[in-house]
Amino acid sequence: MTQKFSTQWGGRTLTIEVGKFAPQASGSCTVQYGDTVVMGTATMSDNRRDGIDWFPLSVDYEEKLYAAGIIKGSRFIKREGRPSDEAILCGRMVDRGIRPLFNDLMRNDVQVVTSTLSFDNENDHEALCVIAASCALTISDIPFNGPVGGIRVGQIEGEWVINPTVEALTKSALNLLITGTTEKVTQIEADAQQVTEETFIAAIEFAQKHLKEPIALIKEVAAAVGKTKRVVVIDVPADGGSEAEITDTAILELAHAFIAKHATEVFYDAPKRTKADRMAAFAKIKELLDAYFTRENISKDRRKVAFTKLKHIVEEFITEEVIERGRRVDGRGLREIRPLTSEVALLPRTHGTGFFQRGETHVLSVVTLGSPGDEQILQSLEGESKKRYMHHYNFPAYSVGETGPNRGPGRREIGHGALAEKALMPVLPPKETFPYTIRVVSEVMSSNGSSSMGSTCGSTLALMDAGVPISAPVGGIAMGLASNAAGKYVILTDLQDLEDGPGGMDFKIAGTRAGITAIQMDTKTPDGLNAQIIKETFAQAKEARMQVLDVMAAALANPRADISPYAPKIVTFMIPVDKIREVIGPGGKVINEIIDKCGVKIDIEQTGQVSVTAVAGAKLEEAVDWIKNIVRVVEAGEIFEDAVVTRVEDYGLFAEVLPKQEGLVHVSEISWERVESPQELFKVGDHVKVMVKEIDDQGRISLSIKRMTAPPADYQDRPPRPPREGGDRPHHGGGGGRPPQGRGGHGGGGGRGRF
Repeated sequence: MTQKFSTQWGGRTLTIEVGKFAPQASGSCTVQYGDTVVMGTATMSDNRRDGIDWFPLSVDYEEKLYAAGIIKGSRFIKREGRPSDEAILCGRMVDRGIRPLFNDLMRNDVQVVTSTLSFDNENDHEALCVIAASCALTISDIPFNGPVGGIRVGQIEGEWVINPTVEALTKSALNLLITGTTEKVTQIEADAQQVTEETFIAAIEFAQKHLKEPIALIKEVAAAVGKTKRVVVIDVPADGGSEAEITDTAILELAHAFIAKHATEVFYDAPKRTKADRMAAFAKIKELLDAYFTRENISKDRRKVAFTKLKHIVEEFITEEVIERGRRVDGRGLREIRPLTSEVALLPRTHGTGFFQRGETHVLSVVTLGSPGDEQILQSLEGESKKRYMHHYNFPAYSVGETGPNRGPGRREIGHGALAEKALMPVLPPKETFPYTIRVVSEVMSSNGSSSMGSTCGSTLALMDAGVPISAPVGGIAMGLASNAAGKYVILTDLQDLEDGPGGMDFKIAGTRAGITAIQMDTKTPDGLNAQIIKETFAQAKEARMQVLDVMAAALANPRADISPYAPKIVTFMIPVDKIREVIGPGGKVINEIIDKCGVKIDIEQTGQVSVTAVAGAKLEEAVDWIKNIVRVVEAGEIFEDAVVTRVEDYGLFAEVLPKQEGLVHVSEISWERVESPQELFKVGDHVKVMVKEIDDQGRISLSIKRMTAPPADYQDRPPRPPREGGDRPHHGGGGGRPPQGRGGHGGGGGRGRF
């Protein structure tokens, strides 16, 4: 049976409907807010996957263009293909918010899929995806420690706004989307205009307060239609065991006791400064444990149970050492950042480069500047849009000392690249003052802890090296957490490898000296982070960010005064909107002629903004003058030194004074002396100096050559000239009585006329 449940939330109705769609999923629902409708489904396999040491959860978001009444723009492919970057980012965001609420020792496949079925161009779908996923899991038979809710918060003119509309969000100082409960936060995604830590803390508190409505609604739905949760085997049995087999807890207790006794000498007697040192220590403890099991005559099957969980046991020990004794495996203090270095201008022919190193995380960022026409065209539920700043992140296998195929960016690469892109957007110059399209590529050369924040720092250096006038440098840091079931915790600055264990977090914060520009947080704590942990993390991260920015400033404090000599040059100016058609010409004839002859790129906005882009060897100034002359309004009395004769008739000649704009020099205006045959004096292609005599009410231009010189001294005393045989041709008349054929369309005397 179809059932609907509703509540008021932020001045609008939030509705959850169950029983209509996807009845064979373990749990399914639709969530509606305004006319935006999102479906969520959750399913779990019956069988456990043996031989893995991770929880096989997959979370996807499917973007359906029909939801917004859009047909895909490709001429050849009309159905949805691989997920867009935006769809992948939405799926990752939902994943981060719900993953902590599962027992990570589960080995049954769990799949969560959210889809937008209807989009009203007003109410955003991402927070609804969190609610839909949470509700589908809560009412299903899948073990899940929910529910949680999702909410987006903005700040417009100092006022907090719940789930701001798409239009309102463009006016907001911050864009915060959190997942959690009224007490704990499991996920944070945010971007902001250099907002202070105190403002963000207030925003998170405000968001949590207003999560009670969706969470209460999910609980109401679960009370009405929720299924009994399945009992699953959460411990990994020995190889060959059945699902009903109880794990050998005794062998795990032996392993715990052995590691507690020997881990100090293996991991802490000498600081393990590098990842290789720590991996060698891990291999050593495994070797010692295996020798111990041999002495105790432990069977191979029982050993496999312990070795499967060895990494988890070691991470628990390291966490306790941090909490109880404040010791980190590499010997650093809790607030200490690994060694930092920054460099710029590494590559000779690129437009800008930055190399940022933090311990074993090394990132090379490279900037390429292009014309406005190089903008990326995006098609999504919001319709078609353009993107002028792109950050692409590459994470090759060699960066972690491994082998692997290079098959393009995965979810991780897209997510990390988007975070660094989001961090730098607020400091980029507006298109009106810096019309370039900007692409930054971050190549992770070595990775051990937050290469996304390394990419943010490297990209800042590269942009400044390229001469992009960013308003302030942006740096970032990843914060970690060591916590246990007893509620004790310690916040760690500059997270790396073995420190990201059970009860941990990866809290990335990027910003300038003035404030925060981007946040991304996920956690491994069982139910999320409380307010006190979040407050302390913000304070400690700010301290670390200032240190990072100091090191970056030592390499390059401000953007270079000029862009790279290898970057294209752009001249931007405005033309009247009603002249755009003339610059383009019929079928693009005029603009293509300029492009071909001058070797430039030309981009014209609907506002009348023209950008001419030229690489080395292109005729930039010639192209700019050409366009300006096309739209220029010719005025009476103007003098043109180099008009070109385009046609010669017996009644005068036509001369082009500006591109595609010509006028008539009547035979009487050629010379102070009588001219019998203009053809004897001029030919097509001759260059003449002319003055604009007048412009008639049809926009036709009358020119004069003789008025460029003084009349003879006796000019006034000469008798009147006898009339020509057959009479003078009419002014602006065509041969053989052809009527005037003014083309017009250029206005104000700027039109080209064939008379």
